[in-house]
Amino acid sequence: MKNKLWFLIFCLCSGAAFSQQNQWICKKGETGFFSETVIENISAQNKNVVSIIDIAKREIAVRMNLTDFKFQNHLMEEHFNENYVESEKYPVSIFKGKIQEEIDWGRNGTYDISARGALSLHGVTKDMLLKGKVSISNGQIVLLSNMDIVLKEFNIEVPSLLITKVSEVITVKNKMIYVQK
Repeated sequence: MKNKLWFLIFCLCSGAAFSQQNQWICKKGETGFFSETVIENISAQNKNVVSIIDIAKREIAVRMNLTDFKFQNHLMEEHFNENYVESEKYPVSIFKGKIQEEIDWGRNGTYDISARGALSLHGVTKDMLLKGKVSISNGQIVLLSNMDIVLKEFNIEVPSLLITKVSEVITVKNKMIYVQK
């Protein structure tokens, strides 16, 4: 876990140290996804997501191990890791982005937020927009966000026999609770 955290700090800082007061960390964030089709719905949760926000630079980074996604059906989990995301070959997914809005991080409240950045998944890096809400309250930041992933854009192929069981666009939802380091 420490290696993940240091990796994120390194990515955000790009060699420069940033002030403790600007650094907010989430060590156990949650990412889930949902695939809805006429035949079958598939959902999974990952409760081991690591994220960091540098509020002064308005930068955010999110890192997750793909094998940490848990499904209700073990066979679905196996197919997800072996056939779709190929987690042995591509074990992690990373988003690094820039928060678009000017937010008064020192003032309690709820704000619409978006971050434009690069999502790396399945060996492909693509420009994406993360949208959501951030709530600031008494020394804690909560980020609720979502993003739609088009599987083809990340070279994730759904066999034609399964196209009625797996949606071509997957809605990914995140919940991150940050504390100041």
